Amino acid sequence: MIRALELAALGRGNVSPNPMVGCVIVHDDTIIGEGWHRRYGDWHAEVNAVNDVIANGHEALFSESIVYVTLEPCSHFGKTPPCADLLVEKRVKKVVICNDDPNPLVAGKGIQKLREAGIEVENGVLVEQGRRLNARFFTFFEQKRPYILLKWAETSDGFIADEHKQPLAISCLQSRTLSHQWRSEEDAILVGTTTALHDNPQLNNRLWAGAAPTRIVLDRTLRLPQELHLFDNSQKTICYNAFRNETYENTVFVQLDFDENFLKHLLTDLYQRKIQSVIVEGGAVVLQTFLNEGMYDEIRVFKSRNAIQKGTSAPLMPTGIRLNQQISVGSDWLSTYSR
Repeated sequence: MIRALELAALGRGNVSPNPMVGCVIVHDDTIIGEGWHRRYGDWHAEVNAVNDVIANGHEALFSESIVYVTLEPCSHFGKTPPCADLLVEKRVKKVVICNDDPNPLVAGKGIQKLREAGIEVENGVLVEQGRRLNARFFTFFEQKRPYILLKWAETSDGFIADEHKQPLAISCLQSRTLSHQWRSEEDAILVGTTTALHDNPQLNNRLWAGAAPTRIVLDRTLRLPQELHLFDNSQKTICYNAFRNETYENTVFVQLDFDENFLKHLLTDLYQRKIQSVIVEGGAVVLQTFLNEGMYDEIRVFKSRNAIQKGTSAPLMPTGIRLNQQISVGSDWLSTYSR
């Protein structure tokens, strides 16, 4: 199962809104085939593992083999046929599953189909590791909202912008490149009005290959100039505002209530749009709002060795937060935290 989880992780950034899934097929304690879900719309992990067994010339061994898969095999027709049906067709001896699928379209039906066909099923192996791997998928289906990742860079003396709120290169090139890799792995990236106005960010992942995230900007009074990079239609963009609903090429304006339940309205709308994860990159007020509401799953902070003496203060870290890791990235320190 550890190997299956390793394989599953190879699909990071390419399979959303599907989960990352890996599969290993074993005969007499020897792996005879393996596979993972490589890209959304392509064959699932089980199909790729079965095809690997056949390519290796071991098709006759299916009936004596154990299938290890990180998520319950699907039981419905989507972009591809049900994987549970394939395993039944191959008459495998046993299926070992890491996580049950929270998607209502599956949710136990895959396991039921296997057992009704006389295949032994064992589930719940390395559950926590599997949940961490697919935290976005589980958050989306269980909490009915996207997975929220807060990210910022701050100076050694705790500022994220200068006193005039002008763009300031705080983190080093290695940190910025890593940030662009993260963007390629998440569904969306969000900033507030002030950041959009003063930084004019592109919010793409030009320093890293991969799919660009959906851009989200909060502009309650629609005061942002349409000449900003955010409105260049180069990638899908959602502008949440208090006044109008309108679609223009690749840009969607969405009217939303900016009341005391604003975050709830926002995340509900993103859930309905099937966005499973969001990186919140600023500015300070937006980040602090998410922190104050306890609406986050993970925090990543780059700390530079440079100081500027005065400026816009970094968000206040909540009490009870857990430090997961602290590592050096170029000339910066990266600290990651979780709820």
